[in-house]
Amino acid sequence: MVEHILAKDETGVRFSLPAQNNSGLPRTLKSMKIKLETPAAVSQITKTLTNQGFSAYIVGGSVRDLLLNRPPKDWDVTTNAKPEEIVSLFPKTFYENRFGTVTVVQEDVSDETLRNIEITPFRKEGKYSDFRHPDEVTFADSVNDDLARRDFTINALAYSPETDEFIDLFGGAQDLKEQAVRAVGDAQERCEEDPLRILRGIRLAAELGFMINPETQQAMCHVKHLLKHISLERIRDEFTKIIMSNDPMRGLLMAQNIGILPYFLPELEEGLNMKQNGDHVYDVLEHTLRVLQHSADKNWPLHVRLAALLHDIGKPRTRAWNKEKGDYTFYGHEVVGARMAKTIMERLKFSRETTDQVVKLVRNHMFFSDIDKITLSAVRRIIRNVGPGLVWDLMKVRACDRIGMGRPKENPYRLRKYEAMIEEALRQPTSVGMLKIDGKGIMDVIHETPGPRIGWILHALLEEVLDRPELNTLEYMEKRAKELAKLGDQELKALGEQGRDKKEEKEGQELAKIRKRHNVR
Repeated sequence: MVEHILAKDETGVRFSLPAQNNSGLPRTLKSMKIKLETPAAVSQITKTLTNQGFSAYIVGGSVRDLLLNRPPKDWDVTTNAKPEEIVSLFPKTFYENRFGTVTVVQEDVSDETLRNIEITPFRKEGKYSDFRHPDEVTFADSVNDDLARRDFTINALAYSPETDEFIDLFGGAQDLKEQAVRAVGDAQERCEEDPLRILRGIRLAAELGFMINPETQQAMCHVKHLLKHISLERIRDEFTKIIMSNDPMRGLLMAQNIGILPYFLPELEEGLNMKQNGDHVYDVLEHTLRVLQHSADKNWPLHVRLAALLHDIGKPRTRAWNKEKGDYTFYGHEVVGARMAKTIMERLKFSRETTDQVVKLVRNHMFFSDIDKITLSAVRRIIRNVGPGLVWDLMKVRACDRIGMGRPKENPYRLRKYEAMIEEALRQPTSVGMLKIDGKGIMDVIHETPGPRIGWILHALLEEVLDRPELNTLEYMEKRAKELAKLGDQELKALGEQGRDKKEEKEGQELAKIRKRHNVR
């Protein structure tokens, strides 16, 4: 065993491999000593197992993330204890898995939160006839057997919190330092077992900012045709993780380079090398990926990222040459794109809600025109089309679209002006419409027929509510309307006009605040 002192190098990996000696240090170190911080709930599980004479290791992505100084999302433990032995050691467990995995519900004493931690016995796997699950799973006695069945070297790592033993049979630590995703053992065999590993490897590269090892990438290219055997639900899940990674542009470029886009998103490749008009620096595909990447840089949610990816999906099918302008046009690409986006989202079996959101954003992303000509009523129509909750996401897609065109400013005057108009359109109207009573209600209360007196009463009531919103109750409105109805025409008219002037002043103040906030006129 190699003794090791914990350190952190320039790549972010939390340790450096020992220097190679004259005899040549092998790339794969079977074990060495390091110290990694683990939550109390996790170390308590490994401690319970080792106290009963079993071996126990934290394994897989959680070890990888600890080495990269990233908070692990999930914690997996592997042991030579059998499922029934694991269940007997912990009070709260779930065991419904033909692969022997036991889920333990463990309270973390440090923050009093509950964690679901999966414990799986060491195991060996047979062939994968269905390209998803091994035909046969047998329990093993050695952690080495368990690590050998894993997909990528950076996931084939094990660590014991009790002994500080770090096991790396396949050079995963070195691949972390080299920022490479490499298959365990024979890359082609690993990808043939479960072709979804092609997408999983791309996803890891996108999440970590790594590249795929050349031999592994070549194997992915050789077996990509097997993706036709994989369900679209499984493909969608990995695709979603790529989209939600820090670097989705890298991930989709890898997918395009390996040649797997035709198996789940063939429409995207239609934009490759497709030149746009003079406003665009990039072809349709590169522009699209840059728009997506900016949405990831902003950490925006899935439906915004998907809309960013699909916003110009209809351009290749609508491109035409305009002889007069001497340039390309893409008239109606948002309409065609919305239909295509719906087909894509349904094909990949996204939820109805997410599909509806993405289709609306794609369909309406071209609503922008000359800010001097667009009207508040036009903005209200857009809000009606996409919904008040989605209109701000539409602005996010537009901001991404601008950056994807190579424009230097993310939020120029035009976008700020639109934001101000949207806020104005969404603002609670400062009008008689906000009152708890309307004209008909007043007529029912004061027993008068329609006429100017009804309008004067409404505006007089509005003046009171503008100063004291708590008065806007039906009980007070009816009582006050009866009192106002006793006034003569001249006095009531004066109060009504005073209320109308107050309304206009209040609206002006509110609009001034909105425009100042967005720094527009």
